[in-house]
Amino acid sequence: MTKYVALLRGIGPSNPNMRNEKLRGVFRDLGFGDVQTVISSGNVLFKTQAGDVKELEATIEEALPENLGFTSTTIVRSKTELESLVDKEPFKDAKDSPESRLNVTFLKNEPTTEIQFPYHAENKGYTVLGIYDRAICSIVDLTRTKTPDLMRWLEKEFGKDITTRTWKTVGRIIKRMNE
Repeated sequence: MTKYVALLRGIGPSNPNMRNEKLRGVFRDLGFGDVQTVISSGNVLFKTQAGDVKELEATIEEALPENLGFTSTTIVRSKTELESLVDKEPFKDAKDSPESRLNVTFLKNEPTTEIQFPYHAENKGYTVLGIYDRAICSIVDLTRTKTPDLMRWLEKEFGKDITTRTWKTVGRIIKRMNE
């Protein structure tokens, strides 16, 4: 059995159908094992013998509107893929703090971009460090801008089949996967 996380885009826990218990129920009904959630932002851990990630994503995306009445881009990553990202140390010595946020934006598909990294957005307050296996690592200077400004730029450059998590959340996901 392989451990995966489904990273769901646009989950708002204020919507009763997007709450963790209902999300876990859908994943259990799909036959996945050891279903857990990490914080209330659409991070669903599960185990399965299925190995086709694109098929897993499609199955989950199809089940959400049928069972909970909403659509969500679903990006699936294995425990191994997340650990590989951490091993690359994309943020080097940068720290998450009240003044800066370290973010990872997961791409559903392979990127096609001509952007040179690191990309320093002139006067925008964010730096995009690079792309690592369909994961874009960036730093937001919160004294100059907010994370939604970066997210709008990412969506413009890479499309809507993306979802963003803080580096801290990625760490929480891996920690829970290792339990």
